Amino acid sequence: MHTTNYINTFIEIADDSPTATAEIPPLKGDNKTAANIQFEMIIDHPYKYTSDDVLFNVYAVKNNIRKSDLKEEREKFFSKGQACMRASALTKRYGWGVHANEEGKIALYGVDSDEYKKFIKDKKLQHVKAMRSKKA
Repeated sequence: MHTTNYINTFIEIADDSPTATAEIPPLKGDNKTAANIQFEMIIDHPYKYTSDDVLFNVYAVKNNIRKSDLKEEREKFFSKGQACMRASALTKRYGWGVHANEEGKIALYGVDSDEYKKFIKDKKLQHVKAMRSKKA
């Protein structure tokens, strides 16, 4: 079983992120994007969900998976590797850092926030960068 979870880690925004302030991801017409779903889930419930929880929920919503099938579909989903929050538009495009605590539960912090600046300097955390959108 694969996982996207990090422990005691801060995912910093991508080096080529186009924003200097955190932005709420816009809707695409009337539809929520993966970034919208992730944002609402994490911002409304900091440190409640793991990265695996959030990423599978996006998959389940986008694919209209029935509640009765969630357990089986989650096992299938994580039977192969999945992109983690480093590949999320939240960290690549919209200016949100992701902190994973000692339980792997995550919260969002805007790049322009005092909390983000504190996490950047925290030597007790592992630090990883979000993936770049363009090749260097």
